[in-house]
Amino acid sequence: MLGVIPLLPLLVSTVVSGVRLCPSRCMCHESSDLVDCRSRGLVRVPAGVPHGTWLLDLSGNQLTEVCNGSFVGLWSLKILLMSNNSIQTVQSKSLSSLQFLEKLDLSHNQLRWLPLDFSQSLSSLQELWLDHNLLQHLDPSSLGDFENLKKLDLSYNLIRTMDVGAFSSLSRLSFLSLEGNELMTLRDGLLSRQQSLEVLLLNHNNISAIETMALAPLRSLTLLGLQGNQLEHIRFKTFLKLQTTSTHLQMSLNPWTCDCELQRVFSKIQHVRHLYVGDYKEIICHAPAQQAGVSLSSVDSQLCITETASVLVITITVMLAVIGALLKAEHNEKNKQTVSDTESQR
Repeated sequence: MLGVIPLLPLLVSTVVSGVRLCPSRCMCHESSDLVDCRSRGLVRVPAGVPHGTWLLDLSGNQLTEVCNGSFVGLWSLKILLMSNNSIQTVQSKSLSSLQFLEKLDLSHNQLRWLPLDFSQSLSSLQELWLDHNLLQHLDPSSLGDFENLKKLDLSYNLIRTMDVGAFSSLSRLSFLSLEGNELMTLRDGLLSRQQSLEVLLLNHNNISAIETMALAPLRSLTLLGLQGNQLEHIRFKTFLKLQTTSTHLQMSLNPWTCDCELQRVFSKIQHVRHLYVGDYKEIICHAPAQQAGVSLSSVDSQLCITETASVLVITITVMLAVIGALLKAEHNEKNKQTVSDTESQR
């Protein structure tokens, strides 16, 4: 028995080394390398996450900050879920060890800004979810290394303006959502590198103007959402620049001014084979007052007739005025001639 005692530390060490470590308040699935820490009341990223973990779910906790060193050693991590926390800050270089991360979910938090090196060491990332935060501005440097990013959700933040180069490094992006922000203008050059973009959601912003070349680079676009903005008029040339195979447009819930010009633009768009306004019948006139609340589709055939009639009335009025002036001038000339003849006879 005394001879066995010296061997006990070795036996204990052997047993412990065979057991997979797991944070005490989490559940680790050994067969699939998943670590589930959802809704555990955590205030920080727990220590002891197995190094072989490829999915870590920290959603629904009380995290307020992503600190340096939180994910050191998690080289195999591909999916990191931190939605529905209270995260206000992502510290610089806090994600630098996640070189093989493919999906990062930081939605439903309280982020107001991203560190300038946010994308460094995340060149493998393909999906980034930042929706439902408090972001007001994106510095191009924050997204600069996302060369493989395919899906970016920035919806329901407080973004009012964007630098033209904000997405310049995201050439592989196929999905971009900016809906529910405060954008006022879609500027030329903002999407200059997004030839692979298939879905662009801009619904429920304050967009009142789309610059002529803003959509031109989007050769793969299949869905463009512009519902719920401040568009009163649009230019046909802007949409004609969309050289795609097929693009579905969502245009309702805007304060449209229904006149002949708007009717002509939509008529032209609908005659372009690859453009389809799916909610055309839901487009409601906001002005002029006599058309307010009426669908554009119910009056579109009348708008230009009314304008043409108005033009004809004006034209006829002008012609009558000209004819009247000519007749009056001729009458005056005749009177002068008569007076002249009378005086010569005397």
